[in-house]
Amino acid sequence: MARPPVRTPADESAAYDAAQKVVEIHRRLTGFLAMGQTLAKIDGFVGRSLQELGAKSCFFKYRPRGMQPFPSQACLSLNDCVVHGTAGYYTEPMRAGDVLKIDIGVTYRGWIGDAAWTYVFGEKTDEVARLCESGKECLRRGIEQLRPDRPLIRWAEAVQDCVETEYGFHLIKRYGGHGYGKSLHAPPFILNTRPSMGNPWPEADVTPAPGTLIAVEPMIAAGTGETFSEPGTWPVYSADRSLTVHYEHDVLITESGNRVLTEGLDDLDDLVTREL
Repeated sequence: MARPPVRTPADESAAYDAAQKVVEIHRRLTGFLAMGQTLAKIDGFVGRSLQELGAKSCFFKYRPRGMQPFPSQACLSLNDCVVHGTAGYYTEPMRAGDVLKIDIGVTYRGWIGDAAWTYVFGEKTDEVARLCESGKECLRRGIEQLRPDRPLIRWAEAVQDCVETEYGFHLIKRYGGHGYGKSLHAPPFILNTRPSMGNPWPEADVTPAPGTLIAVEPMIAAGTGETFSEPGTWPVYSADRSLTVHYEHDVLITESGNRVLTEGLDDLDDLVTREL
């Protein structure tokens, strides 16, 4: 693994500040989101908020190998879209029953912040309420296992047992979190399920060193954990078109355990009842 990016108190403070820019934008979104808005309008709000906070999107124009540059300020993934939804992939306005995952990544004074949360428009059905609860609860339990004296597989065990055994939903296969710091992606990869023959995870037995920054992000489907996407396009969907949720925190591994840098996300009101 690469050398941990946080090496001094000043580094920790800077990483925290970047993470809190993400929290602040999510906080602003809770007062902005409304039924009747389009994804493009929501993305525009994120862009303006970033500018006001002196930050930039680290997603906009991000270009992994084999993909076109990402065209939006945030990832906006609706209902069966798990991750990487763009502002233009879906053009209808939000309506009651929609489940929207908003993933925001920022660059602030050289450091990255990256966290996603799920918002529900109108009222939560019993299934949606349980989906959201499973996402938040598995994230909490998994983070408890992120320590310098425990291998990363403890994270996956806690998350998978919570979501699949207790709640009866399915984690999205082959997707997971990642290290970060002054770049958006770095080792280690953090799988959300135990490794298997068809889903290997070389870093499962890695114990993260103090100073390691990790963005952990369970993605959960009401149906199966399989996905599909059109070649060369960004949005990733649940294969059976079932509803999905996505939650993500930024976590710093410390000498004695961990620190959640995106503290405050769990306190946000994720139910959108306002109408345009």
